[in-house]
Amino acid sequence: MEKYELIATTTFGLEAVVKHELEQLNFEIKSVENGKVNFYSDLAGIAKANLWLRCADRVLLKVGEFKALTFDELFDKTKNLNWPYYITKNGKFTVLGQSVKSKLFSISDSQSIVKKAIVEKMKAKYKIDWFEETGPDFTVKVSLLNDIATLTIDTTGEEALHKRGYRIQAIKAPIKETLAAGLIYLSFWNKERILQDVFCGSGTIPIEAAMIGRNIAPGLTRDFASKHWPLIDKNIWQVSIREAYKQIDYNAKLDIRASDIDEDNLKAAIENADEAGVLDTIEFEQCDFKYAKYKGDYGIIISNPPYGTRLANDNNLTDLYEDMKKVFRRLKTWSKYIITDEENLEKYLKMQANRKRVLFNGRIKTTYYQFYGPKPK
Repeated sequence: MEKYELIATTTFGLEAVVKHELEQLNFEIKSVENGKVNFYSDLAGIAKANLWLRCADRVLLKVGEFKALTFDELFDKTKNLNWPYYITKNGKFTVLGQSVKSKLFSISDSQSIVKKAIVEKMKAKYKIDWFEETGPDFTVKVSLLNDIATLTIDTTGEEALHKRGYRIQAIKAPIKETLAAGLIYLSFWNKERILQDVFCGSGTIPIEAAMIGRNIAPGLTRDFASKHWPLIDKNIWQVSIREAYKQIDYNAKLDIRASDIDEDNLKAAIENADEAGVLDTIEFEQCDFKYAKYKGDYGIIISNPPYGTRLANDNNLTDLYEDMKKVFRRLKTWSKYIITDEENLEKYLKMQANRKRVLFNGRIKTTYYQFYGPKPK
């Protein structure tokens, strides 16, 4: 069975989480780098990775990699790759690019050269001078890093993997689904424990937790570019989707709670949870987080509260942190996980985090503060 090299791209800081996901899916890991994990797979694995990866942004199929110091070199080495094996005669393809610390720093010129080289290769193969481009989508990416050109085709498609399809109601400054899943994986939560989000917004964190608890594949109800490629037999996708439905645990008993002070936010969260098929697993409550029902012991709070560069002003934040300090002190057996751009959160809460991780919420640099409670008895 032929192996292909794939690249799972990810938000900076979640590389280890994506690596663990890939290992759990029985993929062979090649390497882990900033923002990506390289792994090997057969064609069926392209469907599997897109359906099941919760924290990756995209799954790219690597076509070739080489050193390129001149545009002539980039053209010739690109043309030497077997593009007709991947791209159909009527394929609609675009070229995107990026360049970091490379002599070929012009992204637009690099894209143009790669596009021209692929067209010339396709002309030689199909003996035609003009392509209709009415078929499946193929997004080619040329990434130049330290003069090494990596050429890939995006198997995921126009919309990245965080687009699960359940977010029918949006709010201001939502957290990405992939990042929300990453926060959950970086905590000690499992489906036997309480999970509570007291700043739930549109419900992304509790919904992602419910999907994890029920083992619902995050890409189950969405489309992918590679689903329409002749290279991958349609039966592969049909089998993969059928197997994913079989693995859903509809009987999983979960204790997930979500609250928000804003009525519109909570309404959006409820509608999104319903769309995701997990409404019955989440207990929703409209209230200030100070008055939320913190029932039970050894619960886990995972929250994305308002912060300066997103939603709040300094005066509101001072009051917020004071209230958080009081609530957290009451919950002695609970673990608390907070993502924020506030660099002095420990000082405000008068609590020392057991661990801090730098993560990016969109383009905002944030810290994920992890305050561990005692292990359940």
